[in-house]
Amino acid sequence: MLGNIKFIGELGKLNLIHESILHKCIKTLLDKKKRVQLKDMGEDLECLCQIMKTVGPKLDHAKARSLMDQYFGRMQSLTINKELPARIRFLLQNTVELRANHWSPRKAHVDNGPKTINQVRQDAVKDLGVFIPPSSDGMRNDFFMENSYLPTKIKFDREPLGGLADMFGQMPGISIGTGPGVIQDHYSPTMGRHRTTPHYNGHAVNGNGSHQPQFEAGSKPYIKPSQGQNSPVFSHKQNHTAQLQMQMQSKDMAPRFSKKGKLNADEVSLRPAQSFILNKKQVQKPPMTMIPAQGSPLGQSPQLGLKINPPPIQEKPAKSTKKAPPTKEELQKMTETLVADYLNSKNIDEAVNAVREMRAPKHFLSEMLNKIVVYSLDRSDEDKEHASTLVHALCTEGIVTGENLMQAFLGVLDQCPKIEEEIPLVKSYLAQFAARAIIVDLVSITDLAHPLENGAHFPLFLLCLQQMVKLKDREWLGDLFQQSTVNMLKMLPECDQNKDRMLEILEGKGLSFLFPLMKLEKELLKQIKVDPSPQSIYKWIKDNISPKLHTDKGFVNILMTSFLQYIAYEINPDDDEEQHSSPSKEQLDEEKQLLLSFKPVMQKFLHDHIDLQVSAMYALQVHCNTKGFPKGMLLRYFVNFYDMEIIEEEGFLSWKEDVNQEYPGKGKALFQVNQWLTWLETAEEEESEDEDY
Repeated sequence: MLGNIKFIGELGKLNLIHESILHKCIKTLLDKKKRVQLKDMGEDLECLCQIMKTVGPKLDHAKARSLMDQYFGRMQSLTINKELPARIRFLLQNTVELRANHWSPRKAHVDNGPKTINQVRQDAVKDLGVFIPPSSDGMRNDFFMENSYLPTKIKFDREPLGGLADMFGQMPGISIGTGPGVIQDHYSPTMGRHRTTPHYNGHAVNGNGSHQPQFEAGSKPYIKPSQGQNSPVFSHKQNHTAQLQMQMQSKDMAPRFSKKGKLNADEVSLRPAQSFILNKKQVQKPPMTMIPAQGSPLGQSPQLGLKINPPPIQEKPAKSTKKAPPTKEELQKMTETLVADYLNSKNIDEAVNAVREMRAPKHFLSEMLNKIVVYSLDRSDEDKEHASTLVHALCTEGIVTGENLMQAFLGVLDQCPKIEEEIPLVKSYLAQFAARAIIVDLVSITDLAHPLENGAHFPLFLLCLQQMVKLKDREWLGDLFQQSTVNMLKMLPECDQNKDRMLEILEGKGLSFLFPLMKLEKELLKQIKVDPSPQSIYKWIKDNISPKLHTDKGFVNILMTSFLQYIAYEINPDDDEEQHSSPSKEQLDEEKQLLLSFKPVMQKFLHDHIDLQVSAMYALQVHCNTKGFPKGMLLRYFVNFYDMEIIEEEGFLSWKEDVNQEYPGKGKALFQVNQWLTWLETAEEEESEDEDY
């Protein structure tokens, strides 16, 4: 389906399909079908999103803007409708946001693959404004040349470490180790080959073997942590001053001594650093940690330092004493025990509290109700009623919902073939359970009917109606059924879906009272043929039709149709078309006499009821349409109804103005009687003027 929709959209993009057809497709996908719940429209809405993504930009122009606004207004309202699955709501939301973003899709691909060192540094500068120095001068120069967008205000007060110090985060002046094979960086006092002199690369060795920078006479010596300093690290200001002094001294040095800071293969020192030839008892090497630098020009970049007290080692968290949730098998056993105890004690409050203490997950609630129903099927009627009471109490307390109950009910229906082997009357018992649920408004009769359409589990729905009659009464069920939207024909197997067969089945189940008009339509014409006198007809209607239906439009329509069919049969038994078009004088007189004989019955039900008179006119319209609108027939009846005062002037004019597509032939009928209706309007206006004078 999605492929076809996308294909249609692509054809639309190539102008091979007109825009009006695309709009019709969108409206079809967006409109809610009759008797289809919103939650079942997921496929249509997914197709709607697909066609919008494909051809939406082409349709979203000035001329069609109002239509597109309506479409997306409806889609926006659907994004917050909880009846739809979350996936469909998010698809709709993505499509709405796509249009709001001028049909530009969001960035869908992020490269999470491995990156080079240069790429990492570039990303850091772009995203955080943090500069990660490269490992060599050459790379650093290239990086600065390639990244001209680096903020110009950022100044680096000291030269980056480089080499292995860059990789391991080493402090200036501190080596990462000693001994053969150790690579020293250019800040280490052991760098270079001139170790024998007191001054090498701007450093001097003190008497106890430790070193300190000696750049000028007034420079401050390095103070060890044991000499009372709080911070074991070099401050940023000291490093900056040292670099400036070293640069000044480098002017007076020979070129071979000015290579400080560049690491070459021939300058790798294999001797231990002087700063590390110390007595281990005198100096204890503190652990290396990362502490944030205060006053750092980058603001957020970390600076290396020493921390004497390392953080304490966290112990393993204590094992949680919280009980694990019960398994599915445990929940099933708990449910069976609960139902058995409840049916023995009949204590509803204790049972509800036990269910609450189970703390069953939501996905298990339907199965729990399923167990309650199945457990009570082979029990007594009293126990079945108590089980229904328990379910009602659980719904009232908000522990379960009507949806959970319907899922449980359908689950039991799926098990019916297996259960029937042990409990043959399982459908009757389920009908009792469903009837009680409908009576207490746990579920509606429409919700029950929907999964049973086209004869599914037939005759379960009819058995449920029978149980409701037993538990309540006919009048209550009749009102409930009339208010619902259940189509009884669809509740029968496909081979029995016709009115005659439906009435026969309902009479066999004692449910024909649900369709009194259908029975009237079948029996009234027979009664008129047996005794056409108005007294007997009225008596039969009074005895067989409820007084509530006497003012029903359907009843009036059937009554008028029966009279017209009887008159047509009496004056033309062979149903000859020529006689309908040009009846003889005797036939016209007989037609008029029969109308006069039925006049008292018609007036009894139509007098002072304009809406019922309009319904009678529609019955005449359909009767003439069935006969092919013979010439003059409709006009004759209009004149006779007017002269006999069966239909009032207002009734004729209301029929003319009324728009109803349910009854065919309105256009042809107006064409035949339009001139007469115009005369009627004029005559009514003249009468009103005479009354004014």
